[in-house]
Amino acid sequence: MRIRSLALLGVTSALLAATAACGSSSAGGSTDEITPVSVTIDGVGAVETDKALAAKVPADVRGRGGVTVATNAPYQPFIDFKVEGRTDEFVGLDHDLFQAASARLGLKATFTQQPFDGLVPGLQAAKYDAIAGGITDKKERQQVATFVDYSASGTGFLVAAGNPLGVKTVADLCGRTVAVQKASNQAKNLATYAKESCAGRPLQVKEYPENPQAVQALIAGNVQVVAATRVNLVDTAGALAGKAELVDDPSSPNGWLASPNGFGFLKAQKDLAEAYRAAVQSLIDDGTYGKILAHWKQTPIAVEKATIDQAID
Repeated sequence: MRIRSLALLGVTSALLAATAACGSSSAGGSTDEITPVSVTIDGVGAVETDKALAAKVPADVRGRGGVTVATNAPYQPFIDFKVEGRTDEFVGLDHDLFQAASARLGLKATFTQQPFDGLVPGLQAAKYDAIAGGITDKKERQQVATFVDYSASGTGFLVAAGNPLGVKTVADLCGRTVAVQKASNQAKNLATYAKESCAGRPLQVKEYPENPQAVQALIAGNVQVVAATRVNLVDTAGALAGKAELVDDPSSPNGWLASPNGFGFLKAQKDLAEAYRAAVQSLIDDGTYGKILAHWKQTPIAVEKATIDQAID
């Protein structure tokens, strides 16, 4: 059964007990009940089901044979549309890794486009099973979601070609106008930084619905810096050679405030999250994970262990 996380606060203890019993008995099962799944991942090849891992999937999910995953594209390299103009087919690091982990568990994953600021509320309302797409694992989000952390990255800064303002670190953003994606980790962290560290030199944060719109604002001269997940900006800077460049900060090679990125699952579905953690770890151990990251040129964000809820803030 689907469980509505925060909406259950007012129900009776008897219902809670019944729900807990349902959740605890749903994991595990005979491997004879598992139908193998195979997916082909670019740069990797076929990824097959491991029946021992698939047995960890809660019975209700296993019975459906798949999961629904909400995302917000484009946010390269994590998630993007396969064909411009269509919002029902996706590519990207998160897409490949989640598809591979799902196949390892005997599941098929169906992605659906949603507004970024609606991902966590939609998960809370049990509209889908998981969220993915370069999402930072944060303690605030853990009130609703359980995160399977699969990489670590921080914030990077995109500036006009030649870096005429001499931006080197986050401290150089004071007195500047910075574009971010609405409801992103960067929006919150920069607002906090501005209050704490930019006295007398206001840092203006301008929010845009999608990251590409923030980049266009930089190119148009409406903002002076774009702040986004650093790995997201690597390809952006390459595509905009001569127009924009990525700031290189040797003191923070993975970006400012590097944090774990994770796949989010409904907090009440910890068994499902644990199954995916084990699946991702198996992909790390057999080299599939490394091949996926290499295909998307993101080897620097790799981790050795897939973990649960390791947010730093």
